[in-house]
Amino acid sequence: MVPSDSAQAPPRHPLVLLARQAVETYVRFGRIIDVPQPLPPELSQPGAVFVCLKIGGVLRGCVGTIEPRSLSIAHETIANAIAAAVNDPRFFPVSVAELPSLTYTIDLLHPPEPVNSIEELDPVRFGVIVSSGARRGLLLPALEGIADAAMQVLLAAQKAGIRPGEPVTLQRFAVERLT
Repeated sequence: MVPSDSAQAPPRHPLVLLARQAVETYVRFGRIIDVPQPLPPELSQPGAVFVCLKIGGVLRGCVGTIEPRSLSIAHETIANAIAAAVNDPRFFPVSVAELPSLTYTIDLLHPPEPVNSIEELDPVRFGVIVSSGARRGLLLPALEGIADAAMQVLLAAQKAGIRPGEPVTLQRFAVERLT
């Protein structure tokens, strides 16, 4: 008997598959993969990308860029996936034994827009960037445990080392989340 389409696992987005291949190749062999060719036009453009790794729903690494640093979204995904696996300072590097348990989320960031007040934020719909001088902290949208915009701003400021009461500027951004 052949299972129906509704019983099959949904196909993974090509960037999620690329992130997985990048992490597995780097962790197993210490090698950075090449960007597959030809790239579809939507992956050939520069873009800001966050790659988050989880095991059993628990964060295992998350690294990204607010602004593009690479030639393409594909390059950015490879670099940030490897960094999430081995360079997130909150965690030890991912081990070979953990590879089968990892799940991947890719967030493609839309350009940030300034906001004038916390009332313009919505932690479910928008990520936030909190800045004070050269210090910047970012939180992605729709994170578990973020109850409101005030908490989102507070945590993003803490990530940047911005103390309560310091003057800040706020920006918000939307993401396209891929799994």
